[in-house]
Amino acid sequence: MALRRLYQLRAVALSLVICMSLVSCSGSKISQENFEKIQTGMPLAQVTAILGEPTESSSVDVAVFSGTVSKWKAGDATITVQFVNGKVVAKQLSKGDK
Repeated sequence: MALRRLYQLRAVALSLVICMSLVSCSGSKISQENFEKIQTGMPLAQVTAILGEPTESSSVDVAVFSGTVSKWKAGDATITVQFVNGKVVAKQLSKGDK
């Protein structure tokens, strides 16, 4: 009987850990604070480490230059970052209806 109780307790504890993990993951990375962390010259990998994978992205290659525009969206906020040759050259944070 004590062993069964121990298994139930472990199951409840595991469920709580999973729920807490999901709640912490639901916090949006699309914020003013994270937007300000993005700096000119920063590589795409570093931006992805801050914001996660982009919601959408489009690229173009011309001669020795490659350009990408990536967007991260959450709710009514969008962070748009322009990259040239894999480095940040411009960024924009949009919030609300426009």
